[in-house]
Amino acid sequence: MPIARFKHIVCAISGGVDSSVAALLLKSKGYRVTGLFMRNWDALDETGVCTADQDEEDAQYVCQKLQIPFHQVNFVKEYWHDVFSELLKQYQGGITPNPDILCNKHIKFDRLLRHSRDVLGADALATGHYARTDVGETILDRDWQSKPQPVKLLQAVDSTKDQTFFLSQMSQHALQRTLFPIGDLTKGVVREIARGAGLERIVKRKESMGICFIGSRKFKPFIKEYLEPTPGNFVSLEDNKVVGTHEGYFIYTVGQKAKISGMKEKWYVVDKHPTSNEVIVVPNTNHPALYCETMLTGPVHWIREAPRQLLQEQMMDCHFRFQNTDPLVPCTLTMSSMGSVIVSLSQPLRAITPGQYAVFYLGDECLGGAVITKPGPSLFMLRNRQYRPVDGRASVKTHNSKS
Repeated sequence: MPIARFKHIVCAISGGVDSSVAALLLKSKGYRVTGLFMRNWDALDETGVCTADQDEEDAQYVCQKLQIPFHQVNFVKEYWHDVFSELLKQYQGGITPNPDILCNKHIKFDRLLRHSRDVLGADALATGHYARTDVGETILDRDWQSKPQPVKLLQAVDSTKDQTFFLSQMSQHALQRTLFPIGDLTKGVVREIARGAGLERIVKRKESMGICFIGSRKFKPFIKEYLEPTPGNFVSLEDNKVVGTHEGYFIYTVGQKAKISGMKEKWYVVDKHPTSNEVIVVPNTNHPALYCETMLTGPVHWIREAPRQLLQEQMMDCHFRFQNTDPLVPCTLTMSSMGSVIVSLSQPLRAITPGQYAVFYLGDECLGGAVITKPGPSLFMLRNRQYRPVDGRASVKTHNSKS
């Protein structure tokens, strides 16, 4: 009898086509599959429409069609404590966090994984992420306690849908107990499989693009329900003059267009100063102040372990991205203090933002990532001889400074 018949896989079901096909593929291979829906946000806590009820209804529908058990679990309290409250702290601190990475780290691949194994008795958790590992389904046959072996997180076959960026903070413990059934497929193939299984209703669903598990909402009115905005000034970087007023600095992020009343010229956010409640802006979306070639990170989370070359030589070449949709860019990592790194890019990138994640790749492997703590000097600063080293130890030097 195939070993699949003895294995119980809990598949996280969101109500979308990707997780639905993940469950379908596992069942077709003979695994005993259970669908598990997470509720992480209480729509009664704030105004607006939450899609959680429709998501749950669709998840139940999928499980009925696939003839697999349906379970649900409530992580509203855990999501608030581990993810959302942290987001609010970071916004208040003037940085822009990534809720999807935090949610995957603390909820999906911690709380949900534990619930799947401890409560539902699963051998592994499966999700509809576009990602792969170097061991695939053989994780089910391995003895991880007596023979531990690090698992590699690999990019999906469909590079346009690859989601390893969002999984870059996964632990080895979680990766050794997780399956990504659709990682070898393209989105088009996933849709065709769903149609062939009679899941046309799910195929027609609009893909979710909002904050992880909260849904699609307009950010400004949503965040203002939780943080009290204080009006302040828009200040021009070029001449330090006030060019307008804003509702609150936490509403804005680096690179964003700043709507300034009475100004015909388009302005863009380049920095925020929470202590003075100032938002620093520049004219033109391609202003050199928005571009830099280096940055400092916090301690790096290596999915397997710190690369040997980096430890031995204190430097290594790899690839980098800080937004999931961006192409990979060649970079050089240099070891800094306390496990952090200095990232030197092969080309200037726009809107390197504190609070976002720098994620590193070597070939197909996602090595891990770290929070960006400080961008290096912008092209504007370099051209004007204003130096702000990423380690923060040197003072600013201007044209008028004496050598």
